[in-house]
Amino acid sequence: MDLGQLEVFLTVAREGRFSRAADKLNRTQSAISQSIRKLEDDIGEALFDRSSRDGSLTDAGHVLQEYAEKLLNLRENAHDALVELRELHKGKLAVAANEFTALYLLPVLAEFRRLHPMIRITVHRALGSHIPDDVLRHTSELGVLTYDPREPQLSSTVVYLDELTFVVPPTHPLASESQISIRQLGAESFVAHTVSSPYREKVIQAFQRYKTPLHMDIELPTLQAIKRFVAMGNGVAFLPEISVEDEIARGELVRIPVRELRLHRKLRLVHRKSASLSHAARAFLKVAEAVSLERRGSYRFQRER
Repeated sequence: MDLGQLEVFLTVAREGRFSRAADKLNRTQSAISQSIRKLEDDIGEALFDRSSRDGSLTDAGHVLQEYAEKLLNLRENAHDALVELRELHKGKLAVAANEFTALYLLPVLAEFRRLHPMIRITVHRALGSHIPDDVLRHTSELGVLTYDPREPQLSSTVVYLDELTFVVPPTHPLASESQISIRQLGAESFVAHTVSSPYREKVIQAFQRYKTPLHMDIELPTLQAIKRFVAMGNGVAFLPEISVEDEIARGELVRIPVRELRLHRKLRLVHRKSASLSHAARAFLKVAEAVSLERRGSYRFQRER
């Protein structure tokens, strides 16, 4: 098999039909079919279920799809690395993060852009549970996680320590309290995120432990929406501290410590151990370390492995 055949195979798998793949690649349908037949002959396995109208993959097709994506991503990475070798001031960097961890990246990205304005950076939004695979499959060179993936093929560096924060609007009856207990929250209406997280599960467990009802009456899809909704006077919320620092500083939200809840979470930058990092990735790690030394506080740069 060659990379051209794999590219045709992946296009058919993504498009679902040979005809659509032909249009996508500007080739005839017969040429696409011939390429797939040649690939199937080479590996000795059928890749598509011909009885299915939507071109479903066989088990062998699913296996090959994973490896084909890795190979084609490696080809692109090799091309980019050679370009960087010729033009050290240029290049690109792909980072995987979710809505929460992307907030850590903002000051690092700002400093990186100041120092390396010619390097293009793309932050891919991904589920936290998928980020280790994204990095291992070469879809992204760096990833930001809220947990230790315990993956021996990944190098991990702790870069930020976040804390779960209870916030209310300034007009809330509890806003003047210096500290409260979980039992005072039994009648409150909480605004939650639609995506479950370890933070959320720990909060639920804590309320259960103290036999206090937890009313999550509204779920919203983004942290920004939750913050604005609470600031408007609609309920209360537990949010990552990094996501509400500005609103607290402006007086739009009030932070109140909850005596029984002290939940911290480490953010980590990860990359493949065996990989030779690109010029852009190495520069990004140096900037992340410099930002941690300048800002201190919750920022850090502690290599775990």
